[in-house]
Amino acid sequence: MKTIIANWKMNVGVRESVALARGTLLTLRGRKNIPELVICPPFVALSEVRKIVARSHAALGAQNMSWEDQGAFTGEISPRMFEELGVTHVILGHSERRHVLGETDEMIQKKVQKALEHNLVVILCVGETKAQRDAGEERDIVKEQLLKAFDGLRIKNAEKIFIAYEPVWAIGTGQSAEVPQMLEMHEWIKRVLHERFKEIPASQFRVLYGGSVTPDNAYQFLRESLVDGVLVGGASVKINQFNEIVEAASEVLEAQS
Repeated sequence: MKTIIANWKMNVGVRESVALARGTLLTLRGRKNIPELVICPPFVALSEVRKIVARSHAALGAQNMSWEDQGAFTGEISPRMFEELGVTHVILGHSERRHVLGETDEMIQKKVQKALEHNLVVILCVGETKAQRDAGEERDIVKEQLLKAFDGLRIKNAEKIFIAYEPVWAIGTGQSAEVPQMLEMHEWIKRVLHERFKEIPASQFRVLYGGSVTPDNAYQFLRESLVDGVLVGGASVKINQFNEIVEAASEVLEAQS
């Protein structure tokens, strides 16, 4: 199975999200082999988008989450609120939150722990900056992010976890990772997680690629067995481009069936 996660970020309001959700579901229509689809609209649109995706093949995801269930935390959204909205997935540790909004590994670990406690599927983002890659530190950086995110946590299986490898230097730049670079990192992520959770085979950990995913490069990523799917940002709010990415995933699934 291949998974496509649409991260709409802060690009659309409620009415636009409803229209985009309808268009996104249309990309699945008539296809024999369809990927797993997760739609992550802004918080304000979760309730309305839920009505659109209900009883469809798509799941509803959130773009962030508090590590607290409730309390005096102005502006935060808790996993308990997600339960009422039918949210099943949550993106945590996105590079924009790490590098623009100052989230630390410790904060992300608390969010991962709380999400798993509430039976949410975690989409954990990891990745290095250009300076770190130029210095040859990309493996060490990603390993540290992974180990800190799961510090102190016990996991019996990997079904509630996606790891999204998003090199920071590729996000929103139009410059995606080369396939060999991406494959090397995906293999490394699976190895690190298997060493951390020895009872879980490396093959069970699902690793996605994100970072300037477009119709032009989606197929070359998705056709690789080490790539379990893609996390799509800018192209996910451009329905024609997103349709082509879904088509690429369907072609891969058909070829593999």
